[in-house]
Amino acid sequence: MKFIITQTLGAIKQLYNEAVTESVINIQETRKEFEGQVTIVVFPIVRFSKKSPEETANAIGEYLLKNVEQIIAFNVVKGFLNLTIADSYWINIFNNELLRDDFLRVKPNGQKVMVEYSSPNTNKPLHLGHVRNNLLGYAVAELLKADGFEVFKVNLVNDRGIHICKSMLAWEKWGNGETPESSGLKGDHLVGKYYVIFDKEYKKEIEVLKAEEKTEEDAKKNAPLIKAAQQMLLKWEAGDEAVIGLWKRMNGWVYEGFEITYKNLGVDFDKYYYESDTYLLGKDTVDEGLAKGVFFKKKDGSVWIDLTADGLDQKLVLRADGTSVYITQDLGTAQMKYDDFQMDQSIYVVGNEQDYHFKVLFLILEKLGKSWAKGLYHLSYGMVDLPSGKMKSREGTVVDADDLVAEMIETAKQKTETQGKISDFSAKEKTELYTNIGLGALKYFLLKVEPKKRLLFDPSESIDFQGNTGPFIQYTHARIKSLLSKAGYHPANSVAHDALIAIELDMIMLLAKYPEELSNAAKAFSPAFLANYLYELAKLFNKFYHEVPPIVKEENIDLKQHRLNICCLTADVLKAGTKILGINVPERM
Repeated sequence: MKFIITQTLGAIKQLYNEAVTESVINIQETRKEFEGQVTIVVFPIVRFSKKSPEETANAIGEYLLKNVEQIIAFNVVKGFLNLTIADSYWINIFNNELLRDDFLRVKPNGQKVMVEYSSPNTNKPLHLGHVRNNLLGYAVAELLKADGFEVFKVNLVNDRGIHICKSMLAWEKWGNGETPESSGLKGDHLVGKYYVIFDKEYKKEIEVLKAEEKTEEDAKKNAPLIKAAQQMLLKWEAGDEAVIGLWKRMNGWVYEGFEITYKNLGVDFDKYYYESDTYLLGKDTVDEGLAKGVFFKKKDGSVWIDLTADGLDQKLVLRADGTSVYITQDLGTAQMKYDDFQMDQSIYVVGNEQDYHFKVLFLILEKLGKSWAKGLYHLSYGMVDLPSGKMKSREGTVVDADDLVAEMIETAKQKTETQGKISDFSAKEKTELYTNIGLGALKYFLLKVEPKKRLLFDPSESIDFQGNTGPFIQYTHARIKSLLSKAGYHPANSVAHDALIAIELDMIMLLAKYPEELSNAAKAFSPAFLANYLYELAKLFNKFYHEVPPIVKEENIDLKQHRLNICCLTADVLKAGTKILGINVPERM
């Protein structure tokens, strides 16, 4: 609505002899209970008019009505000036802007952004929490790409540490040479099985030691299994050939399993980083910090940074024995990633339990004078709960990602078959449809909620062909494609007709908002903005479908073409938007 801003500035100049900036003009969509489509908030203007909000609004309204042909009426509600825009304006916008081939495309903006997500441990399969992380990271990356950024998707794999050694040790003790091939298990499931076994056997040892009157803390520290796992980690760090060989073998199983899960979820990466390659990074950064006086060394030789003046605390960055802590390697990895990609922004998709860690990390990098530190952002998200309660990996009570995907597809199959609308589908088409609906339901349910919010995921609630769900949007797209097919639709501009009915105007206005909604979602790193816009569009289209006379039977050729164009653009927007979310919309269902 650039022309309204320009004309309102002209009105203020003409009426009050004041040259003001665009920032003074606040334009909103008119609330449904009032006449009009565009509302000017007049309160910021009264300091220039020196009149009441109502007087100011009426004066500006009269000026715009007289001088702007697109404005055909106005009304004033307190300090709000509601403008009615001529139908001819909206029809022109629809035909000449919304129906252009490039309406759904954004030009590159020359900015580079990295999105780091997934970051799994190689001692267990991906679970429901990882699913939210992966779907959120992928959707944010695709959002930014659609908004004109050059995007790099990276995965920092946590492939070393005591948790990995626990699975390795348990497999050595109780595995009897079991492999994915011999067991029929995916590699990540097999390794996760031994992580659970380690925990069960470790707890038995703790109970034995407690029976010998050891404290729980002593029992946990001195249990033979944990000591053996710690010894294995030391051997790994020393490069012991046997331990490294076992580590490579079991990690190889996990990577093969992960790739299957990533493929099933429809997510991908441009580059993998591995903690086994990065865990020694950061010591150069510590030396740099000492030289700059950002860090200080204690008498025992440990290195710290004092962040108390920033409302945080003192943070250890290097142990007295010269070994790294997590923040050390994260400092080094951040520098390495920037050296590799020279990105303007870097987004870390990590759960909210790490909020404090990232505050510290980013602040340290700023204090070190890293020019790129201002572009770092922690996309913090809430945990996912199930109706049955919380999940615990080491106890084997997690909801496995592969099982969840299979369950969603099976539920989609059952719900779709009860509707009895796919009897003419081939077996292959049915399988593809069930997969698209099941994954669409899962992805939409997890993405429609603001990332920061904790959410309760109910699989059965997510697969519903009515309401704010993925399948409802998918069904709306399929309904439109069926309508276009029956009408023998071919893209063409319609000859402008005199007037729009209310639902047509609502559809055009909502479709016109797609680029803005996309951009807002990208700026907020929130796929929820886009997901809920798509739902509102699908909901409004279904109202349009029921309110207009049957389009296929419409005898007025121009009116029929116009309404089919609305249908086609709606389908295109739904398809483009859901693709960003990683959701496939079927042509029929």
